[in-house]
Amino acid sequence: MVTSPKTAIILGTGLGQLASEITESYEFPYSDIPNFPVSTVEGHAGKLIFGRLGGKDIMAMEGRFHYYEGYSMKEVTFPIRVMYELGIETLFVSNASGGMNPDFKIGDIMIITDHINNFPEHPLRGKNFPTGPRFPDMHEAYDKGLVSMADKIAAEKHIRVMHGVYMGVQGPTFETPSEYRMYHRMGADAVGMSTVPEVIVARHCGIKVFGVSVITDLGIENAAVEVSHEEVQQAANRAQPLMTAIMREMISRS
Repeated sequence: MVTSPKTAIILGTGLGQLASEITESYEFPYSDIPNFPVSTVEGHAGKLIFGRLGGKDIMAMEGRFHYYEGYSMKEVTFPIRVMYELGIETLFVSNASGGMNPDFKIGDIMIITDHINNFPEHPLRGKNFPTGPRFPDMHEAYDKGLVSMADKIAAEKHIRVMHGVYMGVQGPTFETPSEYRMYHRMGADAVGMSTVPEVIVARHCGIKVFGVSVITDLGIENAAVEVSHEEVQQAANRAQPLMTAIMREMISRS
């Protein structure tokens, strides 16, 4: 079977189970794809999947690459360039993140409305790719139409969703209580170690983006607690069915 997807999904920590929703699928391990890095993070399978979800042709990355793994930003975002060449027009991106908004609870789904880039290297640093302008506009990094659609679907399905700003940081350490306080005061509602570079390059390529974070731990002021990668995965797995329901329906309607 040959598909012609216009939609791609990046499946983040603990959210790879969404891959089981993809039907008529065929897969390519990252190790078999020229120039693709290989994810070294537990819980990231490392394969490119083509198939159908919500009645539409899609492609999905099961496992992503991170700056903290030692890759350059060009390597981290190389799959987005591949998506552009394959004709992808809309990107759905998911991640696990630490919540700093006092209204958040562990297991909440946060629709990303904007982000703050706190990585030490910008993914567009260097010679400009011809996919977009030297100085791309980022006033609507996350498509407002897709955000509205997600809100409507969540309301129909009685799923609690929050809105917020995502802070992208280098990692791999989880945040100190002081860092949580600083990021929240800077305007962020959640913090994580991915997503922002991929979104920047997607927008540079003219690809629309919808982003969602699963709040897997809390760094609320005066209430930050110790967290482990295993706990992050467990919390993300518990929220996965709700996120799957929203994404599946969004893809079907888009």
